[in-house]
Amino acid sequence: MSKTNNFVFWGLYIVAWLIFVGLSIEAGGLIVNFFFSLYKPEFVQHLYQKLDLIEMYKESRLAFFGIYSFILIISILKACLFYIVIRLMHKMDLSKPFNTFVAKQISQLSYYTLSIGLLSYIARQSAKNLMHHGFDTDNLNQFWADSQAFILMGAVIYIIATIFKKGVDIQNENDLTV
Repeated sequence: MSKTNNFVFWGLYIVAWLIFVGLSIEAGGLIVNFFFSLYKPEFVQHLYQKLDLIEMYKESRLAFFGIYSFILIISILKACLFYIVIRLMHKMDLSKPFNTFVAKQISQLSYYTLSIGLLSYIARQSAKNLMHHGFDTDNLNQFWADSQAFILMGAVIYIIATIFKKGVDIQNENDLTV
């Protein structure tokens, strides 16, 4: 592998770590925000992203817990997605990339990405439905605005995972015949 490719790979590895740390902080902040909104709602204005759903909690606890569940699950899945990317980049051997570990990790990436996209889409539709019932959900669009992109990305990664699985099978056959 050339020095340029190695430099780019390590640059992407560092970027993946930075994104993972940022997403982990976001998920942790949202979890803290959730518990404060249950036990000390007056303190929510001073917390991360000021995600204040107290009015929704007062009107309907089911809507509050449903929307917050979507927000928390999506943010945790995004952090897990980048953890898998980091694990893949850390253990991947670029001189022999077609192995079962890489194929499994790429498959996991596709499942997580597709799950994030589908959950985001369901959450967005639920928020629209709640908006029709008089709830204010305008400030929640930031959590699931990219649902279609994640669905499309999950499909593309799944195709790549299928190609990698086939590459592993071909490489294993070649290793057995030699």
